[in-house]
Amino acid sequence: MLRVTSPSRPASTVATFRGWPGWARATTYAVAALVLLVVVALVATLAMLRRPLPQTEGTLTVPGLSADVEVLRDDHGVPQVYADEPGDLFLAQGFVQAQDRFYEMDVRRHVTAGRLAELVGERAVESDLVVRTLGWRRVAAQEYDLLAPSTRSYLQSYSDGVNAWLRGRPTTQLSAEYTALALGGLDYQPERWTPIDSLAWLKAMAWDLRGNMQDEIARTRLAVNRTPEQVDELWPRYDYDRAPILPDEDVPPARPAPRVAPGAGGGGDGSRAAALDAVAASLEQVPHLLGTGDGLGSDSWVLSGEHTVTGQPLLANDPHLGVSLPGVWTQVGLHCRTVDESCPFDVSGFSFAGMPGVVIGHNRDIAWGLTNLDPDVSDLFLEKLEGRTYQYGDQQLPLTERDETIRVAGGTPRLFTVRSTRHGPLLSDVSAELSSVGANAQVGPEAPERGNGYAVALAWTALTPRPTADAIFALDRAADWTQFRAAAESFAVPSQNLVYADRQGNIGYQAPGAIPIRKGGRDGRYPAAGWDPADDWTGRTIPFDRLPSRLNPAEGFVVAANQAVTGPSYPFLLTDEPDHGYRSERIRRLLTARLADDARLDVRDLEAVQRDTRHPMAPVLVPYLMRQLMTSQYDADGQRLLLDWDGRQEAGSAAAAYFNVVWRTVLEETFHDDLPEAQWPDGGQRWVAVVSNLLRQPDSPWWDDSRTEGVIEDRDMVLAASLRAARDEITRRESVRPEDWSWGRLHRLDLENATVGQSGFAPLRWLFNRGPWAVGGGGTSVDSTAWDAAEGYDVTTAPSMRMVVDLADLDDSRWVTLGGASGHAASSHYTDQVDLLVEGRSLAWPFSRDAVEAATSDRLVLRPSGGEG
Repeated sequence: MLRVTSPSRPASTVATFRGWPGWARATTYAVAALVLLVVVALVATLAMLRRPLPQTEGTLTVPGLSADVEVLRDDHGVPQVYADEPGDLFLAQGFVQAQDRFYEMDVRRHVTAGRLAELVGERAVESDLVVRTLGWRRVAAQEYDLLAPSTRSYLQSYSDGVNAWLRGRPTTQLSAEYTALALGGLDYQPERWTPIDSLAWLKAMAWDLRGNMQDEIARTRLAVNRTPEQVDELWPRYDYDRAPILPDEDVPPARPAPRVAPGAGGGGDGSRAAALDAVAASLEQVPHLLGTGDGLGSDSWVLSGEHTVTGQPLLANDPHLGVSLPGVWTQVGLHCRTVDESCPFDVSGFSFAGMPGVVIGHNRDIAWGLTNLDPDVSDLFLEKLEGRTYQYGDQQLPLTERDETIRVAGGTPRLFTVRSTRHGPLLSDVSAELSSVGANAQVGPEAPERGNGYAVALAWTALTPRPTADAIFALDRAADWTQFRAAAESFAVPSQNLVYADRQGNIGYQAPGAIPIRKGGRDGRYPAAGWDPADDWTGRTIPFDRLPSRLNPAEGFVVAANQAVTGPSYPFLLTDEPDHGYRSERIRRLLTARLADDARLDVRDLEAVQRDTRHPMAPVLVPYLMRQLMTSQYDADGQRLLLDWDGRQEAGSAAAAYFNVVWRTVLEETFHDDLPEAQWPDGGQRWVAVVSNLLRQPDSPWWDDSRTEGVIEDRDMVLAASLRAARDEITRRESVRPEDWSWGRLHRLDLENATVGQSGFAPLRWLFNRGPWAVGGGGTSVDSTAWDAAEGYDVTTAPSMRMVVDLADLDDSRWVTLGGASGHAASSHYTDQVDLLVEGRSLAWPFSRDAVEAATSDRLVLRPSGGEG
């Protein structure tokens, strides 16, 4: 009989494991526990990040609504809001913005109120000191009372919408950043949103776009041991060969020649300069919510129908602002279902988180864009103090004082007193370095007999309450040029270039803003003597009907890219330091070249201009560089790249990489020995003008390196040394082979969360920050991706958004933003538009209801709490 036997069973896994040595079993347990902990941590982290993601489909009950509101979102999460009356429209906007961006809104209101230390602790105290001294929120509260009743109503509705979102939600459901802060020990619950929170944001905008204050300080510092002529070489005047926004026709006679302030240059004014240096250091503590530096500009232009394929105007705009996460802008459409006097809004465009309405965009009748006019709306005044008084003329006037308390997360409250003169708050009080400066500080021929030197006060038009918020809603509902200008008249601060187009075929330009009129022809380039009434402001601003304005210019287009607004004969001082016009000149050349032989342009043509990366310094500097003899093949290989280079800074360009390293090295070799570190060149448009002038002066003292004994360097010595040093640097960074070099690998865009993204805890940075992206362009090109030559090559400011509006068919317009619709790091819309912008692409911009419906992916109905609505 056949016997069947079973195969022998292997020893059980458990038995085998038990047979392992003790150390092996312990190690296995530890690894398994670690893996489990990692899995649990990842799951918990994912839950933390996803918990605040908002509901975007279905129905939600929202108290305060009078009827149903529809929120239609496209594939990129951009909301289009439809309502029957303005109160519901702006309440829904507040609700939706809070869904997407509340943490960003909360941080901004803490910054603008001087309360950031309550969120992030001791590191924000210096910032809060400055903002409290300036009193942004106090001024915003005063402005609220000046606003039209309708504006106050819209602001309140918006606030009600934000608070409807906040109601009953713990911070863990609002944004993951609150959980991160709580892990650091912060016990925090957000306060209710108020209209003043929205208005205070306008002060932050005005601060970042305020004009030449830092240059005023820097010039004064240099004037201690430089002549006025040497200082002026570093701040050259505008070259009117680069066309201003408007020609100089039909303007009154020129204003009086500028008068140099007493003590400006050539004298031992050290204490005054030291005081201003300390003020500058304190001002740098204030967060730049829009960005700062030479790259902080914008491009905009508008073409009439005579130059377009459709016969109707095209309008382009791309503001260049600081890079961060979330992005600066929110995209939104605000639509009354029936547009009439009771509900006049049908508008779409870009706004700021925390602000109702649309700031830049178009409605059914008009389109508008903004760029910084860069007006000189602030001056520093030196003040002679005695006790609790200050001198003005032959009087001793009492200082105005108020007490403030800064609360600090995890720290002790800071108590301080804000003091002000007739000119404004004393910024010198926020710096401990100024407790005893310059007992003998010199201004002109007289020295004040004071033991505590000068105090420094700031006069700034944004500190006078004005109804700027009225302008936003008036622009949103304007139907023609007359209504557009009426809206612009309220646009007091920040003063902007406004470009305009309408569906009737008109184009135009308007400069709005509260721009001060100074006494005695002062140009604001140096601090003023606060005790001398002759150096004061007149107390008046330029009348609106005297501000530059033009409807349907003869050229058939307007280019506004931060250059001078008018020619030198304009009778009022707008600014003494506009952008030097390199971007505007390039835009004009590209447009006129494309318009040659009666050609007509379309949306894609304007987008191509926005992507232009040509460096304005290339045709100026490269010929001088090619004259330098490189004696080694190694050095000549780098130089040879520039021979046929067209100046375009594409991300993959080896020549652009080498040129920019050379450019940075030229600036370092020329100026680092002569200037304090805080004033080292950033390589922006001012330095293009400075070096362009110096290249024509081969023996200028600026070329000489004061650190080398017995040698006097000239231009060619510096350029040759820069070529060699740049070759060494790029070889270290990239490769020994020039064909491997890439501008985009040097010139990287990193997007950093403004608070937790700066944490010293690496996992938080990984969770909330994004990048890098390899990008082309540079701070002085039309595609303005600025970098600071004193720091490196990483992007500091960039196009924060791009738009092109087609007035023939608004649904054919295009838009994109540097970021995404959501402020939540776990959202697919956190940075889903960055690739598009970096690659020069954009999104369709639906406006009509049919186009919006066709693009809709999520539909949310907001329903009144009392019933069906």
